[in-house]
Amino acid sequence: MECWLIHVHGHVQGVGFRYFVQSEAFTQDISGWVKNNDDGTVSIYAIGSTSALNAFRSAVKAGPRFSRVTEVIVEKQKQWTPLSSFKITY
Repeated sequence: MECWLIHVHGHVQGVGFRYFVQSEAFTQDISGWVKNNDDGTVSIYAIGSTSALNAFRSAVKAGPRFSRVTEVIVEKQKQWTPLSSFKITY
């Protein structure tokens, strides 16, 4: 298991991006959370297997139909708290 803190830049707010991310997390069996940031970016805290996280990152880069992702930054976390679900936080 790994934990990634992912920062997503681009047109990612107001386009259903967080719901898309949550759906992809369920598909890939990833726990964690997603939230909008005041600067227009989206942050994702994701815990899962390496292969699941790589597939998840690819889906996040593609985004939902009306989004436009310009940059995805992954910070691998050395320590994390296990979570049992994936939530949209505010």
